[in-house]
Amino acid sequence: MKNLIKNIFIVLVFASMIGCETFEPIDENRLDFDEISVFPAKAEGLLLNGYIGLVNQYSFSEAATDDAVNNQLENNYKRIALGELNAQFNPASRWNNYEKVFWMNKFLQIVDAGEIVWSRDEVANKLFSDRMKGEALALRALHHFYVLQAHAGKSSSGELLGIPYFKEFIESDGNFNVPRLSFEATVQAILQDFDEALELLPTDYTDNAGNIDSKYDGIDVNIYRRVNGSLYNLRISGRIVKALKTRVALFAASPSFLNGQGNYYNIAAENAADIINTIGGVGGLNPNGIEFYTSDVNVQSSEMLWRSSIGGNIATIEKRMFPPSVNGKGEINPTQNFVDAFPMIDGTPITQSSSYNPQDPYKDRDPRLEKYVVLNGSSFGGGVINTGFGGGIDRLDSIPEFSTKTGYYLKKLLQPEVRINSDGTTSGKVHANVYFRYTELFLILAEAANEIGGPDHQVNGISARDVISQIRKRAGISQPDNYLGSINTKDAMRELIRNERRIELSFEGHRFWDLRRWGASLNETAKGYFFDGTSYNELPSVENRIYKPFAIYMPIPNSEIVKFSELEQNNGW
Repeated sequence: MKNLIKNIFIVLVFASMIGCETFEPIDENRLDFDEISVFPAKAEGLLLNGYIGLVNQYSFSEAATDDAVNNQLENNYKRIALGELNAQFNPASRWNNYEKVFWMNKFLQIVDAGEIVWSRDEVANKLFSDRMKGEALALRALHHFYVLQAHAGKSSSGELLGIPYFKEFIESDGNFNVPRLSFEATVQAILQDFDEALELLPTDYTDNAGNIDSKYDGIDVNIYRRVNGSLYNLRISGRIVKALKTRVALFAASPSFLNGQGNYYNIAAENAADIINTIGGVGGLNPNGIEFYTSDVNVQSSEMLWRSSIGGNIATIEKRMFPPSVNGKGEINPTQNFVDAFPMIDGTPITQSSSYNPQDPYKDRDPRLEKYVVLNGSSFGGGVINTGFGGGIDRLDSIPEFSTKTGYYLKKLLQPEVRINSDGTTSGKVHANVYFRYTELFLILAEAANEIGGPDHQVNGISARDVISQIRKRAGISQPDNYLGSINTKDAMRELIRNERRIELSFEGHRFWDLRRWGASLNETAKGYFFDGTSYNELPSVENRIYKPFAIYMPIPNSEIVKFSELEQNNGW
């Protein structure tokens, strides 16, 4: 961890990412910390480092779960799924997020010293100071959560441990040899930082006088707009902080951690319901949010609770994921396990439906299936994709590291209008990094409310059944949803919620962590499906999953354990 401080240098992040004014670059990207106190723009540059490394939807960690296989032989997530995960090799490690924590602590140290003048106007100066301090507190909490999610676990004695929580900047020769807090103490520290940030941040960045929080009553609207106007609407806000609280609280309450002890399901449900009720309750679920990644900016903006700026016409992800016949590498291959999670059009799981025909497997299925997965015979990317007999280079196992391993290619997150030409040129589409979607918030409310009181327990007027009904209706499940109507127990609703979460948040980096927090099996063998020209045949063992029993809790990097005697490793690693 000392190396994080030794290697710190300031990198200004410009308006294209987070919607702030452009600052003059710093000579050689370096400066003395004393200089920061004199130049507000440089101080803000320090804060903006907290926006680097935010977790978005493009990790594709699903390749280390039962939902996908990566066709690249040396892919890191493939390697850990096949048994290579250890304290020296862990592509899911987030220990380096502590670097962002120390950036935030340095910024807070400077702000609290009261030496920076953000504006000659006294009111504006106070607003700037409060807002940016709120940002720093929230980002400090968020980066601690990233580390906690990836490294919380049980000690050899069975104690549930969190992580070290740093609230001060430590010089490179300072003491980093500090023990881990308990898991709950870490969660409390994160929530405390979030709560302090909420006191300082506006709910939303807006130019509309009617949407300004009452705590700003009496402040000149023009001054408010200058500090908290729509120019800053990609920065962390009060609304985003409340959403992040729900994510942290649900994680904490989950079976592998506090298992319902404490008030965490309530914190998750109440904060989620509060936000959802500001957008019209369950009726506010974006009707087009299933394909939030499309080039339709209106769809993107109203489904994405927090995102980066919408980027230019690119095709980076499509080059990796498109099938080879349309000049991609076909990297992520959804499994039959994942395809089987999609119910029939009437909402009934295929395992319980008399209508499901394994020789006509995609007929009358949940419409989300063909939106998220390139099926055998699909039109996609400018061509028809056949993954079975007669499929050419798209055929299963046709060309190593290009063709599918499972009989499927990924469609979700990709822009189907992108064209990749054989000469390497592309016709790209806009993309955005997504940090939090409203659909996730709805699913958090459903999961937490059900755990509190079952399918029909209401939190601020909304129940798990209400949420799941709206999500499945949006998906195109035929109405009335008789299968949902048959769900009357907490256990049955839990299973349904988890399946809806698996589908709705698929390939956005959630399942890798969901399986762990639920204490679910990590070793479900990845399956495939192949059309031989006459019939469909299941491939029961495309790729094994080889995790050790203690891999629910991920390791702390061995290099840190070796350096710091007070830092205890998770059991087994």
